[in-house]
Amino acid sequence: MHTLYDPHSNEEVGVTIAQCEPKWRNRSHDRADTNYEETEILLKGRTSVVVDDEPVTMENGDAIQIPPVATRQIRTGEPGSAFVLVSAPASRCITTTEAADDDEPWAADGFIG
Repeated sequence: MHTLYDPHSNEEVGVTIAQCEPKWRNRSHDRADTNYEETEILLKGRTSVVVDDEPVTMENGDAIQIPPVATRQIRTGEPGSAFVLVSAPASRCITTTEAADDDEPWAADGFIG
């Protein structure tokens, strides 16, 4: 078990539950412009979260806290992954079918639920 002891420094929190397809990945991005912190909790599956070019392997129950200025990218493995994503301040997720490599706002390509 990995416990997070550092509280978010923002007063508003947004929570997203996402189920990602196998071998899905979003484009690398940061939240410096909005000052969003992110905590990602892996509910099931196996995945890698690349933070500032350093891959962090995650398994069921693992969590990672990412500061706004750090770049991040989720890379799911087989058979896919389910996450709880906690953002502060509250996030707005844009769903799209466009490629994850575009320069548009962060997209939830591959999210099933």
